[in-house]
Amino acid sequence: MITLKKVFYLFAAFALTASFVACSDNDDEFVIVDPALTPSQILSSTPWATTGAKDKDGKSIALNDPAVAGFVGFAYFKSDGNFAIYGLNDVLRSIGTWSVDPQGKTRTITSLRPDRTPIFTRDVEILELNKKVFTYRIHTNPSDPSIFYDIIHERVNHAEPANGQLTLASTAWKTTDALDNTGAHVDLNNPAVNGFVGYAYFRAGGQYAIYGLNDVLRNQGDWSISPDGKTRTLVARNPDGTIAWTRVTEILELNSNIFTYRVIPNAANPSVYYDIVHSKVDHKEP
Repeated sequence: MITLKKVFYLFAAFALTASFVACSDNDDEFVIVDPALTPSQILSSTPWATTGAKDKDGKSIALNDPAVAGFVGFAYFKSDGNFAIYGLNDVLRSIGTWSVDPQGKTRTITSLRPDRTPIFTRDVEILELNKKVFTYRIHTNPSDPSIFYDIIHERVNHAEPANGQLTLASTAWKTTDALDNTGAHVDLNNPAVNGFVGYAYFRAGGQYAIYGLNDVLRNQGDWSISPDGKTRTLVARNPDGTIAWTRVTEILELNSNIFTYRVIPNAANPSVYYDIVHSKVDHKEP
């Protein structure tokens, strides 16, 4: 009987120790067993970084190779069904909606413009999906399915850029107000501000288009936001692609509903400026 009691106590002590070890926060030494997750839950559980690519022969390809460079970056598949993909330089490349079939065999993304109309829908075959690795196969030539590339991603601890790129690219914007340096409202037909009035579409991928309130194109080109989120840069381009002008403006407010920037007409007199206010609108790009 005494021997049985000792065995029982030893077993209980071992079980208690094992339970403690299983709860360790050191994932490098111990694996914490979680309840089973669906493929969608796994994909949305972490940011992913592209770490490798292979061709149809299994040979590794440099991530800057044109054949795969368009699929490289940091990916955020959010639990609300939206995604955002950034280049490895943290510049926004694509936004839209995503899904994974219940069996975890296919991932679908629909890339969207700022007015939420689709640019393309792409299905890819999932080769591996677990808490650490996500690999899919992309067929780049619809007429030749023998040509494909396997794009490998790994789980990373990389915060999504919070400098306003995603906010600016997620909707159409309409100029709704303008204020002068005294805080007084300025009529949008006033020549001092009229050139900044219209509908603006800042697309993921770095291109923009601005139309007048009559839906006539005013200018288009490239856009970017500084890493600290304090300035927006426009590079307007002529029809032949040459640069027409470049403008850097201070961002005063940028959230899901309001975007306001400051224009200083004369750099030699910064005390005179105009704040151009835009509101989120549901307006399809012409």
